[in-house]
Amino acid sequence: MPGTIRPRDAGELRQAVEWALSDRRTLDVRGGGSKLALGKPMQCDEVLDLSGISGVVDYAPEELVVTLRAGTPLQEIEALLAQRNQMLAFEPPDLGPLLGREAGQGTLAGAVMGNLAGPRRVSGGAARDHLLGFSGVNGRGEAFKSGGKVMKNVTGYDLSKLLAGSWGTLAVLDEVSVKVLPAPDQTSTLVLRGLSDEAAVRAMCAAMGSPHEVSGAAHLGDRTALRVEGVAPSVEARIEGLRELLAPIGAAMEDLGTLESRAFWREVRDVVPLEAGASDVVWKISCPPTEGPAVVSRIKVERRGAEAFYDWSGGLVWLALPASADADHVLVRAALGTTGGHATLIRAPEAVRAAVPVFQPLTPALAALAARVKESFDPQGLFNPGRMG
Repeated sequence: MPGTIRPRDAGELRQAVEWALSDRRTLDVRGGGSKLALGKPMQCDEVLDLSGISGVVDYAPEELVVTLRAGTPLQEIEALLAQRNQMLAFEPPDLGPLLGREAGQGTLAGAVMGNLAGPRRVSGGAARDHLLGFSGVNGRGEAFKSGGKVMKNVTGYDLSKLLAGSWGTLAVLDEVSVKVLPAPDQTSTLVLRGLSDEAAVRAMCAAMGSPHEVSGAAHLGDRTALRVEGVAPSVEARIEGLRELLAPIGAAMEDLGTLESRAFWREVRDVVPLEAGASDVVWKISCPPTEGPAVVSRIKVERRGAEAFYDWSGGLVWLALPASADADHVLVRAALGTTGGHATLIRAPEAVRAAVPVFQPLTPALAALAARVKESFDPQGLFNPGRMG
């Protein structure tokens, strides 16, 4: 069994990495541990537990910036922001329950390292777009910083974009600064009933292309949901505008108020519709919105029992498939065809994740580039070795 190293500050974190480097010990880097079952299984010598590096460093509500230590739980941050009627606009999801863990264990640094975003991704951007700066230690034992606490143009490498989505394989962070935004006064959701997947995607794309500032567009079963946020008069006017825009479709329509809307979009954000089938494998498929229904259709022809719902106006497909020895990875990726999309295996037993590509296989050119980046940041492969395959 690996031992556990639990540094309490940036200095102890650097010492831990230096020790691992000198003794050639690999590190399983984790914060709250909510996403341990995502990625290839790892065999590491030690666990580097960042939960002790926690707390708010600086919060400037008037500047819309918060700086936190890497192990700070997301739910603690969201509670702090709610006191000032502010929010993390990229809606980081809590995937813990989907992966068999308790809710509320995720950290902001973990969401950033996975570049995870919820339904507001279509209007507010991904996690990387809200990361202002950070500090940490690379696999050479060198402490470094990037960015700052304001949005500005920079020259040279944009390390925030590089580390977001690296799943802890390039460096370990001790502090992050992100921008926050005012929370909306009111939220309303227009729900259309009974549309096919293809008709739902057309409706969502029409809504997103309209001037009505839709902040969320999802299709689950027979429900197609369009979210509008802001001050009450504006929300009411934009919902009415959407009703008029989509009236020719002929679908039954209903409105969800603020409390119902928030509950509904939390479920979409956290992939709650697919939690129940604990034995199912779950895929996250990104593709052009108009291609999503065709991709799902090709999969359903081959696999009875497949279930899917759409987020990001159809550009994100959450897919559940009956358990199998290979998670149907060949079928899923073949269904993408020439769309330019990619598929990530989010939930599957450890033996399956060990046997198949969890993340979308890279082209030879991109694989060579990724190898050079890894060599630059972590030449000995200290951090999360093998997690990304």
